[in-house]
Amino acid sequence: MPELTVHPVKKINATLHVPGDKSISHRAAMFAGFASGTTRVTNFLPSEDCLCSLHAMQALGARAERLDETTLEITGTGGTFLPPRESIDCGNSGTSLRLLAGLVAGQSFDTHFHGDASLSSRPMKRIVEPLTLMGARVDCEGPDFRPPLTVHGAPLTGITYQTPVPSAQLKSCILLAGLQAEGQTTVTESMPSRDHTERMLRHFHGSLQTNGLQSTIFGKNGLHAEDIEIPGDFSSAAFWLVAASAFPKGRITLPRVGLNPTRTGLIRVLLRMGALIHETVDFAGPEPYGTLRVEQGGRLKSTIVSGDEIPNIID
Repeated sequence: MPELTVHPVKKINATLHVPGDKSISHRAAMFAGFASGTTRVTNFLPSEDCLCSLHAMQALGARAERLDETTLEITGTGGTFLPPRESIDCGNSGTSLRLLAGLVAGQSFDTHFHGDASLSSRPMKRIVEPLTLMGARVDCEGPDFRPPLTVHGAPLTGITYQTPVPSAQLKSCILLAGLQAEGQTTVTESMPSRDHTERMLRHFHGSLQTNGLQSTIFGKNGLHAEDIEIPGDFSSAAFWLVAASAFPKGRITLPRVGLNPTRTGLIRVLLRMGALIHETVDFAGPEPYGTLRVEQGGRLKSTIVSGDEIPNIID
């Protein structure tokens, strides 16, 4: 087995560029693949999980051209997919499986999904229930609603649904199914979860209304291509923010990082602990991004993190 020797650093003083946001890359591939027209996606994260979503959309009839490692042009299907020739492999990506299940629920064919051992251990009952209420049928081959699973597409009817737990993946699955349903579909959460799907729906000209913890999608209106630049992943930036804040006289600059407020709860916690973090918004939408700077780290004090604050500091 190869060995790796790690030597402690004497100082942290650097400018670092983090890769594209994973959550937004997933959604960019799916929304562009569903929409009418061609979308240019820049700063796409070419990780295994995100590529599972991209390959799934290609299997469903979307076309994707790689212009370079992180730039894609995706031509969508206009909302009507082709039946995949074989089971769609979601690898280790729960995001791929749960969101794709919503996308194919309103199609006129069956879609089989599978993944690795880890994905096959995750229960899918949370998405099975609302998709069934909308008119689709989902068969899980594993015990207790675990994958592999088959989504039997069918004409869908909009529902009003209260999620049992705050979950961006569950909310997104229902809203994506609602895109193809008759009438309107409303999802209500008990506390906020990440809102990347809602922002992406608006960017691709979806008919969406939000009111506090409630999101309503009006079905049968389709999506239309719109170029998108994916900001740097706040999850990747989080490690560097903490390291520089905790390190004596630590300094770090992180440009073009996503600053979606449903993701940046960690900044508020670090500020409360005494960190010196400067945030500059360089672009306001559809996903805001900007520059984060940590100055003079090593002055932290203890704090308590609990309650509604937790969902936005998962990073």
